[in-house]
Amino acid sequence: MAEDDLNLGFLLTEYLEGNGFYVKLFRDGESALKGFRTGSFNFCILDVMLPGVDGFNLARTIKSMDRKIPVIFLTARSLKEDKLKGYSLGADDYITKPFDEDELLCRIRAVSNRVEPADIKEGNDIFHVGSFEFDYSNLALKRGDEKRRLTSREADVLRLLCSSRNNIVKRELILTSIWGENDYFAGRSLDVFISKLRKYFNGDSSVRIENIPKVGFRLSCK
Repeated sequence: MAEDDLNLGFLLTEYLEGNGFYVKLFRDGESALKGFRTGSFNFCILDVMLPGVDGFNLARTIKSMDRKIPVIFLTARSLKEDKLKGYSLGADDYITKPFDEDELLCRIRAVSNRVEPADIKEGNDIFHVGSFEFDYSNLALKRGDEKRRLTSREADVLRLLCSSRNNIVKRELILTSIWGENDYFAGRSLDVFISKLRKYFNGDSSVRIENIPKVGFRLSCK
């Protein structure tokens, strides 16, 4: 759960844990991104007006990493435009403050009942990239009998590209979701990792990691 109001965050954490849920509370969007990337979650509750990375961008990044994970927005922003934006990002529900805790619990359970846990994780760890197989969980890139062990950060970058194959992934999204910041040094580091990944795919001319100047990168493959 990402909520910058600590009082509300602690109250909701206590209430949900009292109803059988395990809750991890984050105070801002950047820490929530880091927590999601390194942890294992089945559900996301996001405030929209978060410090740093706001709830909309947070949801966009989370969905790029795991498009099937349920997301509920919990926010004071009640304008129609905000609700439409939330749903366009793949939100399963949009609840405006103030709200009743029992209603929130019912909505969480209703969304959870529509999503099988196996479906949430299915297909998010194994990717076929041209003649290569990328096993994210085991940090492995395979081609025939050849196997290369990736670093955690190489695997994180490659998973983001694979999740949006043949589409542009913005530099800002990659840097914010993996490095937790978007500055010069993180950008240079990202360029180094992209160069390494290109070399790993040298054996298959159908796989290309294209640089879209000042925008981002696109993994093109069959």
